[in-house]
Amino acid sequence: MTALTLTADREGERADALLARLVPDLTRSAAQRLLERGAVTSEGKPVRKNDRPAPGQRLEVALPNPEPIDLIPQDIPLDVVYEDGDVIVVNKPAGLVVHPAPGHPDGTLVNALLYHCGKSLSGINGELRPGIVHRIDRDTSGLIIAAKNNKAHLALAAQLQDHSLARTYEAVAVGGFKEDCGTVNAPIGRHPTDRKKMAIEQKNGREAITHWSVLARYPGHTHLECRLETGRTHQIRVHLASVGHPLLGDTVYGSKKPVPGLAGQCLHARRLRFVHPSTGELVELECPLPEWFQKILRNIDR
Repeated sequence: MTALTLTADREGERADALLARLVPDLTRSAAQRLLERGAVTSEGKPVRKNDRPAPGQRLEVALPNPEPIDLIPQDIPLDVVYEDGDVIVVNKPAGLVVHPAPGHPDGTLVNALLYHCGKSLSGINGELRPGIVHRIDRDTSGLIIAAKNNKAHLALAAQLQDHSLARTYEAVAVGGFKEDCGTVNAPIGRHPTDRKKMAIEQKNGREAITHWSVLARYPGHTHLECRLETGRTHQIRVHLASVGHPLLGDTVYGSKKPVPGLAGQCLHARRLRFVHPSTGELVELECPLPEWFQKILRNIDR
């Protein structure tokens, strides 16, 4: 059993929504089951799922011991950039899916981490699994961090919440930018008609902020650096498309015509910075642009 303490930070939010937001990998339904079992208390009294804790109110949560999941460890090569007893950071190649999903039951980063890490895994959601702290799209390459234990997972998830876990990407966008830098601040939510897509949603979206700066200008394209202040699904892709500059090769939010030699959007998670969950030291990591990205830059510089 893993015990953790949470502090309510929003006015009027239901307890089940609060748990799902603050506990990594905990779904709304899983949060409701914990509340129904009396596993969440405040000052010794059980909290109900429709209770609305006041800001500053402390909740004690008893998470179940992790149970094995029905996933097969697979010996898939990993480009490990950093690893110790608490965390592992991998340079994910484009095309590798992070989590098993319909259509991708195996051959994922999770399968590879199960093989590589063995029993050294976090189990925040009651499952024995590599603690993927944040995700990147299948066709996006670059740095992704996973936690090896619950303490590290919770600490890194807290850094995601307060924006101290910094992620910087490089991208090639279509078109030219007049300014050298800027910010897109627009809420993102599920597309109202196409549930596989995300969209700018002023009413039902969640806060999303992307800072961008120009690295180089090419005829018809711009090489950008993008820093995430928040981490919504498809955030960079949706934000840049919303200002008229979709990512090169993004057939979901940009042109439907594929780019020769490019399997998906031209996006690479270049740098990662976080506070180590055990030592408190600042860890700053960087991985080079992959050859396919460099080739794209050479091709548009003509």
